[in-house]
Amino acid sequence: MKTDVTLRLSPAVVKDVQGREKIALSGHIGTHFDVIDKEFPLDYTELKAIVFDVSGVKDRDIEISDIDTDKIRDNMFVAFYSGFMESAGYGTQMYFKEHPQLSHELIEKLLQKNVSVIGVDFAGIRRGSEHTPADQYCADRNVFVIENLCNLNLLTDTQDIIMHTYPMNFTGLTGLPCRVIAEI
Repeated sequence: MKTDVTLRLSPAVVKDVQGREKIALSGHIGTHFDVIDKEFPLDYTELKAIVFDVSGVKDRDIEISDIDTDKIRDNMFVAFYSGFMESAGYGTQMYFKEHPQLSHELIEKLLQKNVSVIGVDFAGIRRGSEHTPADQYCADRNVFVIENLCNLNLLTDTQDIIMHTYPMNFTGLTGLPCRVIAEI
């Protein structure tokens, strides 16, 4: 069974988001990862995955204690389902400014666990001025962050997931739109 976890965009949504976020013009729209100064390895296009349900975490960072890190293996695609996209609505001011974020300790733990991809159903693993430095920190350790995933709620109790991630072959952008398909 396959599930598309890529955010579906319409011309109206694209126009609205571009009106709110100038960065959307450089590839940071819909499901994408921030390129920083790295190239997405083709070996990362098919990875074993796990999706953690963190939808109960409110008004604080998502912490190590909110997930079972013993389930994480080397080179995994680790995703977080928060439910924030459904409640805030993609592209709203709230979506970009008040989204959940991973604690610095959790990000460090994921890097220690040697994950390959961190996926979230919100606008970034950190907010505001910490967004780009957190993505760069991960990229410098060969970990990519994929933002704005959807339908992760369908995968939270699932074992044996393979995430297929296919970025557009664009150059000169700071964000690369991608298609992400979960295979069970």
